[in-house]
Amino acid sequence: MTMLCIIRYEIDPFQRDAFKHYAEQWGRIIPRCGGHLVGYFLPWQGTNYVGWGLIALESLSAYETYQERLRQDPDAQKNFAFAHEKRFISKEERNFVEVVDGTFDIPAMKP
Repeated sequence: MTMLCIIRYEIDPFQRDAFKHYAEQWGRIIPRCGGHLVGYFLPWQGTNYVGWGLIALESLSAYETYQERLRQDPDAQKNFAFAHEKRFISKEERNFVEVVDGTFDIPAMKP
């Protein structure tokens, strides 16, 4: 993977379970549409209104292809509609970062 899309969500803290359900649905959809799902993350300590989604891709053109597949995917459409209907996401922003070779997805070493 050469790039990572970092999605920062501002969510309604009283609808944390709705955001969790939304995130769980992406676990099936994103890989099927061509993204390498690193994970979705709920607020735990500190802020109670920020969640994250991390998706790795080979390139910006791979991201554009992935986005088009998402728009066409019936399950993705349902998940977007669920978020729109429940209104638990108040703000969403995307940042794209370049992965530094030799530093991505390295497991911990045993002492």
